[in-house]
Amino acid sequence: MPTIFIIFGLHFMFFANDHEPVHIHVVKGDAEAKFSILPEIKLIYNHGLKASELKKSKSIIIENEEIIIERWNAFFNDK
Repeated sequence: MPTIFIIFGLHFMFFANDHEPVHIHVVKGDAEAKFSILPEIKLIYNHGLKASELKKSKSIIIENEEIIIERWNAFFNDK
């Protein structure tokens, strides 16, 4: 599971067996959320993250969208 970054205890990562479209998982302890990146940044599901953590996560994703896409392409296109 490649971790892209950890901010405020939130782990932003891909799972090794992930698939298109580009998305990212946000994990904190036993809680997890999944956000789509393309075609738009949107919450797909949430299992236990607080509303404030979801808001923070989305903001971080928006600020780092290009990095996330670059890392996705580097990881999944090099397989």
